[in-house]
Amino acid sequence: MRLVDAHAHLEEVEELEQALRRAWEAGVKAIIAVGSDYHSSKFALELAEKPLRPKVYAALGIHPWSLNPSTLDSTMEFIRRNLGKAVAVGEVGLDYWYKETRRDREKQALQRKVFEEFLKMAESNGKPVIIHSRGAWGDSLKMAIELGVEEAVFHWFSGPQEVLENLLSHGYYVSATPAVAYSREHRKAVLSTPLSRLLLETDSPVSYGGKPSEPADILKTLEGVASVKNMSREKIAEETFENTLRFFKLPLD
Repeated sequence: MRLVDAHAHLEEVEELEQALRRAWEAGVKAIIAVGSDYHSSKFALELAEKPLRPKVYAALGIHPWSLNPSTLDSTMEFIRRNLGKAVAVGEVGLDYWYKETRRDREKQALQRKVFEEFLKMAESNGKPVIIHSRGAWGDSLKMAIELGVEEAVFHWFSGPQEVLENLLSHGYYVSATPAVAYSREHRKAVLSTPLSRLLLETDSPVSYGGKPSEPADILKTLEGVASVKNMSREKIAEETFENTLRFFKLPLD
């Protein structure tokens, strides 16, 4: 089977060289290394320039948890300057559940302002967007639609059914994580998403069941999706592999 981890924070993965080897042995042919700030975006670009197995591709962005007004402008400029070397804008989006933002309207407004800039940047550069939308599913989708975003994946989607149906009707994608094994909301989203609109990811090194993940754990995502959809692992792997190549325009065969 051939697989792509569509979302990993490789700068946080311990013993990365060994983790990449295990991913390759598990059938992972490529990994999308997402940026969440200046340093992680720079790290993703550096990995993308190396002849690694699996091949690493960079996505550049600022996570809504990482918005720092003192460095925001310089980081945005770095991303604009280097976006041509990346396959996507991300991880970007809104998070109203984040403790620093939950009751702070000004911080929510800053998130929306930065997210809007990234959506415009993606469109003007012809790049897909990797969207974080925790607790802000409706607002994230509304902004993507209003700004004319054509290609977006809603990472680890666990939101309301009506938002899911709306995002699917606009041609957007959803990515599944190992949480599909136990999260009721995530399982419902994966079940309702057509296989043609689904990507697989790990969000490494996020912990699932108390154990930090790594890209080889895409096999856990695959197993969970196959169980939820009552399909063979081979069918899920084949279609999501092709979906991911198409979405990110990856030069793999």
